[in-house]
Amino acid sequence: MACVTITNAQAQTPPAPKNYTCYRAEKSISIDGKLNERSWKKAAWTSSFVDIEGDKKPLPLQETRAKMLWDDHYLYIAAQIEEEHIWAYQDKKDQIVYLENDFEVFIDPDGDTENYYELEINAINNTFDLFLPKTYRKGGKAQLKWDIKGLKSAVSVEGTVNDAKGKDKRWFVEIAIPFESLATENVKPVIPADGSEWRINFSRVNWQHEVDATGRYSRKRNAETGKIIPEYNWVWSPQGIINMHYPEYWGKLLFRNEEAGKAR
Repeated sequence: MACVTITNAQAQTPPAPKNYTCYRAEKSISIDGKLNERSWKKAAWTSSFVDIEGDKKPLPLQETRAKMLWDDHYLYIAAQIEEEHIWAYQDKKDQIVYLENDFEVFIDPDGDTENYYELEINAINNTFDLFLPKTYRKGGKAQLKWDIKGLKSAVSVEGTVNDAKGKDKRWFVEIAIPFESLATENVKPVIPADGSEWRINFSRVNWQHEVDATGRYSRKRNAETGKIIPEYNWVWSPQGIINMHYPEYWGKLLFRNEEAGKAR
């Protein structure tokens, strides 16, 4: 889950961070949600996402995976999200997107666990982004007015959106984040070079749902208590705890100068 700490308990033995080698795109990527460029086809997928707590919990009910590329100006991120019921109603910038199903990106360019960035996006391409100078447990306060300047994003859907009559297959997210935009008045951007290593992680928030008489989706409630049933948190590199805001547990992103598919 994105911004709210569900538990303050620390993992006794955090899982080993996963690694991804990010190769260069041979040409500029058109952000249309379709992933049809040759560079995308050559870029490797991450391993399938797992529960945020790792081996403590069962594998996710639906598959999620991601891949990355880069060039002189952008970090490109793509995700494939299997989903039998694709729904999203939040359509205003910086609404709390994780209150519905979403895909989330967490980036700490220098890996010092401070001055990190978060982006959330839903199936109708609405985004919510923020900057954190330090983690919540260290007194950090999310700067919600901060924006990723020049962000490009697009979504494509295999199925329907907000139509509960049938089952859907999946949706794709495609994102281009300008390196220069990962900065604030007090934090300079970190421009990667060959061999640079960042910390990064991805999260998918997935809610059990119900459908009312009008066909509108909503988060499912417990029949006895009336409370909303807690969401699933499926991630690339497991945290060991239900809290994404431990950047030291995120995965490692290694930048290489070789083009995707040409690495020796």
